[in-house]
Amino acid sequence: MFSDETSARALLQKVLGYSQADQTEVVYLGTESALTRFANNSIHQNVAESNHELRVRAVAGKKVGVATTNRLDDESLRRVTEQALEIARLQPENPEFHSLPGPQPIVPASGYSEQTARFTPEERARRVGIIVQLAKERSLEAAGAFSTNASQVAVANSLGIFAYEPRTDSECHAVVMADERGSGYTQRMATDVSTLDFEAMAHEAVSTAQRSRNPIDIAIGEYQVVLDTYAVGDMLQNLIFMGLSATAVQEERSFMNGQFGKQLLDARVTIYDDGHDPAGLPQAFDYEGVPKQRVVMFDHGVANAVVYDSFTAAREGKPNTGHALPAPNSFGPAPTNTMMEAGDASMEELLKGVERGLYVTRFHYTNTVHPVKTLFTGMTRDGTFLIEHGELSSPVKNLRFTQSILNALSEVQAIGRERIQCSDYLSIVAPALRIGRFNFTGITGA
Repeated sequence: MFSDETSARALLQKVLGYSQADQTEVVYLGTESALTRFANNSIHQNVAESNHELRVRAVAGKKVGVATTNRLDDESLRRVTEQALEIARLQPENPEFHSLPGPQPIVPASGYSEQTARFTPEERARRVGIIVQLAKERSLEAAGAFSTNASQVAVANSLGIFAYEPRTDSECHAVVMADERGSGYTQRMATDVSTLDFEAMAHEAVSTAQRSRNPIDIAIGEYQVVLDTYAVGDMLQNLIFMGLSATAVQEERSFMNGQFGKQLLDARVTIYDDGHDPAGLPQAFDYEGVPKQRVVMFDHGVANAVVYDSFTAAREGKPNTGHALPAPNSFGPAPTNTMMEAGDASMEELLKGVERGLYVTRFHYTNTVHPVKTLFTGMTRDGTFLIEHGELSSPVKNLRFTQSILNALSEVQAIGRERIQCSDYLSIVAPALRIGRFNFTGITGA
């Protein structure tokens, strides 16, 4: 793996030198990944992987081709460069393609931790042991995974871009089982693994699991809800997939079409994407080497913006916000550092505003029903409780819901002051919310 800027620059310049295309882009991603899995209160797997990938995007007129390799000897580099150009020449012309991007000043981001990069299996085992030990003491069972990753990302193109940065991330999640119906959940992510509080995570999952025993049935229908941060993060991730990319807007399949400047959400709600915010996993640039810009997608509830890469920006005559994914991809640009601004309510204050409703720890197996209407469906999981007179009362059997996300966020009544970074496919930083109405449509049987 190329572990410093000098060697990465030399590699990418060598590939650019081999290219006969009109324009060429080279992306290098080197990763060192490690993972510890545990179940039944025991670690059962420890794996580590070292890999690298080189992606070459070649432009021939208005034709574009991409080829990849993980072999970095000179012959393989020549071959992948030739393949990218051969693929480009076989493509139909894209009359909307303008150009690869040119260089811009890049502000460094604090997205690397030496402690995370050097974290050992023994250290991961000790941290996992904190969760497992508390579960054992309470006669519960814990399962989950704890990963630490270090990567080097470098981008160069024939128009003068060169961008390089090391990145790290750490993530741990766990489910603690009390019985076949009672369970609790916890998850934390950070650039710096030393900031993860495993004692707090253990107590969170264990206390929820203990409280979840012997859930009751309740009638389906609309309820006032308090959604914990995990459920809110899942909801925001689904909203991204439904249309916060310029590609979705330009293809007229986004819920944002015709809505810019309109008050779609409660005025308390501001949702933004910021690659430099230390609350997330900071990244200074995208996969085209373009600096990441802060994009406020909803400004105090008003539909304000979506994110762009070089293609969608040129197509619409808009600024490039630095949100390109590795080419080629059908999704287009994506907000990968999405956050909701915190409010001022404690969890106790969120609950006190509910006379009778539901508290939901997280969602499970969510899927889009209608992207333009922002309808999604899924199930509650790992801690669903009845709220009565402002306090948690009985645990409730898991429910299925079908809900418009925009409608839910327009019914926000209070926002939590604490935010957690969580992830399914995308990293999201979210607070807990109290929402006036949420539609539960069925019983899951679990």
